[in-house]
Amino acid sequence: MRAARLIKMVLLLQSRPSMTAAELARELEVSERTVTRDAQALSEAGVPVYADRGRAGGYRLIGGYRTRLTGLARSEAEALFLSGVPGALREMGLEDAASAARLKVSAALLPSLRDASRTASQRFHLDAPSWFKEPKTPELLPVVADAVWDDRRITARYRRGDTEVERRLEPYGLVLKAGIWYLCARVADSAAPSAPSVPGARPGRDTPGRPDARAHPGSDTRSAPFRTYRIDRFSTVETEDTRFTRDEDFDLPAYWDHQAERFARSILHAEVVVRLSAEGVRRLPHVVDPVSARDALAATDDAPDAHGWTTVTLRVESEDVARTQLTALGAEVEVLAPESLRSRFAEDARRLAELYRGAARG
Repeated sequence: MRAARLIKMVLLLQSRPSMTAAELARELEVSERTVTRDAQALSEAGVPVYADRGRAGGYRLIGGYRTRLTGLARSEAEALFLSGVPGALREMGLEDAASAARLKVSAALLPSLRDASRTASQRFHLDAPSWFKEPKTPELLPVVADAVWDDRRITARYRRGDTEVERRLEPYGLVLKAGIWYLCARVADSAAPSAPSVPGARPGRDTPGRPDARAHPGSDTRSAPFRTYRIDRFSTVETEDTRFTRDEDFDLPAYWDHQAERFARSILHAEVVVRLSAEGVRRLPHVVDPVSARDALAATDDAPDAHGWTTVTLRVESEDVARTQLTALGAEVEVLAPESLRSRFAEDARRLAELYRGAARG
C-alpha cells in the first residue's frame, strides 16, 4: 500500500513543477504528516525530493529526475490521450484505472508535451450513441467486463423472445455499437453447429447496430462457435473461478466486421430492380443497407443510359422495407420490378399528385 503511494507521489511531482503538502495530502488521501514522512523516505531512497520552506513552499523534484517514456512526438502524445473512451470506460467500471493510467503517462511526458491531454480533449469528443435515443448502461456490464479481462467463463441467462435461455460462455470481447453493448463469446463445452445462430432475431427487424437488435450471427471456430449477444438481454450472469484458455488467433475487430457484414447480407431476402439518376446513385448508400448498395452498384455492367440513369438489382429485406427506404429518394428512383412494388410506388405518386394539386387550388 505504501509502495503504491510513494510511486504515485513521484508521478504527481513529475507532472507538476511543485505541490504543497496540502495538495499532495488531498491527492494521496493521507495526512500532511504522512506526506512529510513519505518525502523523507523517498529522499533516503535516492529520489531527489526537495522541500521549499515557507508559506509559498512545497515539494518538487530536482536535478531533472524523471521516469519518462521516450520517443513520443506531440502528435503521438495527443493521439494517446484520444485512445480512451471515457463514457465506455465508466460503464465498464474502469474509470479509476484509466484515470491512473493517464496520470502516469502525463507524469512521464516531457514538460513541453504535458498539455497533450488538454489539447486533445478540446479537439475531439466521441459521442457513440445514435441520435434521439437515450442509452442505458446494462446493469450487468461491469460483471461481464471483469470476466472478459480475466478470461473467466460465465454462465448467463438471456431473454429470447418470451423465454430465457441459459448458456455457459467464454467471453472474448466487448463491442459498443451505436450506444449498444455486445458480448462476443464462444459457447463452452458445446459441439459447433454449422449454421449461424441469431438468438431472438426477427427477420427484417433485428440487425446489428439497430436499436432493437437482440443478437448477431456467430461463426464456427475450432470446437465451438463464436456468437454475439446483446448484454442488455442478460438477466443473470455468474462468473466462474477458473479461467479458460483464449484462442490467440481470435481478432475481435475482424470478427465483428466480418459477422456484421455477413448478417447484413443474411437478412436481405428479396430483390428489386430500380433505375437511378446520378443523384440517386450518390444517395443510395444513405437510404438502404450500405452493403446492399455496394453490392448492387458493383454488380451492374450497364453504363448509364442516354438520360444518365443506371439500372441496378438491389437486395432488400422485404418489399415493405424497400418501399420505406426508396421513397426517401423521391424522383431520383424508378422501380421497375417486381410489379407489385412498382404499383405501390405508382399509387403513392398518384396520391401525392392529388394532395399537392389540391393544395395549389386552395
